[in-house]
Amino acid sequence: MKWLMLAGCVVVALAAFGGSMALLGQFVPKGHVASRKARFRASRDDVWKAITDIERFPAWRKDLKKVERLPDREGRPAWREHGRQGVVAFERVEAVPGERLVGRIADPDLPYGGTWTYELSPADGGVELRITERGEIYNPLFRFMSQFFDMNATIEEYLKALGRKFGEEVTPEG
Repeated sequence: MKWLMLAGCVVVALAAFGGSMALLGQFVPKGHVASRKARFRASRDDVWKAITDIERFPAWRKDLKKVERLPDREGRPAWREHGRQGVVAFERVEAVPGERLVGRIADPDLPYGGTWTYELSPADGGVELRITERGEIYNPLFRFMSQFFDMNATIEEYLKALGRKFGEEVTPEG
């Protein structure tokens, strides 16, 4: 009986804690912006090919198990990534070859969404790539928890993986 009461108290305490986090999450803005850039010795064309060749993402992005092409959406590429974060569908919403690319999460059932904007510009014998995430976290509990994570971490991991693809060690910066 003592163990049953203890278990009940633990359940009540956890529910109260989770409820408090969700309540506090209501006060955290849904939207966030994260941005990082890195310089590559690779050509602008090579970087563009790497970030747009959807089928080859798993060859250089170790966070992906596989990529599955989906039917185009209004003539724009769409795909599903199977990786550490689970399975997420994406679509390309804008592409100016060699200059600017915008991809968007295309799964309305996720507790988050948003876009990544890739901007390429010349830089000392190579190219600079800036990635800007404009995201939203819909679930208040997840918004609360997001305050304890670095919103730039995924962008930094992506830029470092792209550097490794080109045999470079890059240091993402603000």
